[in-house]
Amino acid sequence: MKHSASVTLILLALFLAAQFIGLAVVYNYIDTDRSAAEGKTVFKELPIGERPPLQETTSYISILLSILVGTILFLFLMKHNWIWIIRLWFLVAVVFSLTMVFGSVLSPITSFFLALLLGLWKLLRPNLWIQNGTEVLMYGGLAVIFVPVFNLFSGIILLILIALYDAYAVWKSKHMITLAKSQAKAKLFAGLFIPYQSSLTGKHLLPASKNSRVKKAALKVRTAILGGGDIGFPLIFAGIVLKEMGLWQSLLIPPFAALGLAVLLWNSQEKKFYPAMPFISAGCFIGLGIVWLLGIIV
Repeated sequence: MKHSASVTLILLALFLAAQFIGLAVVYNYIDTDRSAAEGKTVFKELPIGERPPLQETTSYISILLSILVGTILFLFLMKHNWIWIIRLWFLVAVVFSLTMVFGSVLSPITSFFLALLLGLWKLLRPNLWIQNGTEVLMYGGLAVIFVPVFNLFSGIILLILIALYDAYAVWKSKHMITLAKSQAKAKLFAGLFIPYQSSLTGKHLLPASKNSRVKKAALKVRTAILGGGDIGFPLIFAGIVLKEMGLWQSLLIPPFAALGLAVLLWNSQEKKFYPAMPFISAGCFIGLGIVWLLGIIV
């Protein structure tokens, strides 16, 4: 077992919280009046910016290309030690995503300034609570951007390709491991971060002290991590199920995605890297199968 039972349960609980909160955000963006009038799910406009003009059946191609380009750019910036650009990029992504989340219940201006406050806090004074709290929230913001440009077919293809890419990036090219270590170097992490020590205070979440002894002590603290993509992609898929099939159907996807993650965590070994998406994607597909089966029975 890769982590202790308590840490594993915390990681799974935060994963599920991110999924269900994200689905609530997506649901709040549905325009119920227009959806009823047009006979299909129609989404409200975003508080800032616009959704990418993608075709539903081929949108997964653009998303995958964006991931590849972003990965290459990130590695290029790290190679040249342009940490400040990475940190600015990180801040913009966090603020933009959180603005989408808060925009589901607040005005655009209020949403932006609240997101900016949390984004700066996360970047400049990171700790356990702000790191994981913002991570649990922000993927709902990404979902409301991308769910409307997918249909169920393209969502399934996306999960399959992301699972294959994740397996290749961890087991073959190993550049996903390099990305994770590079984020630590930049004192950032996109994903859930559970330290075994100082779990209540979060004092050693992301070392920011100039004292070398404190830095070394912080870096030696064992941690459990889950990358942002491992949270975001199953949430997008659940949002697609919400859009295409309905609310109760979408609520069945996260538990099975978490089950796939739990199988990985239970069977993996300490100090080894594993791709989570093949297991999470499998869980999502089992959940979709259950939804279809219940649809036939009911």
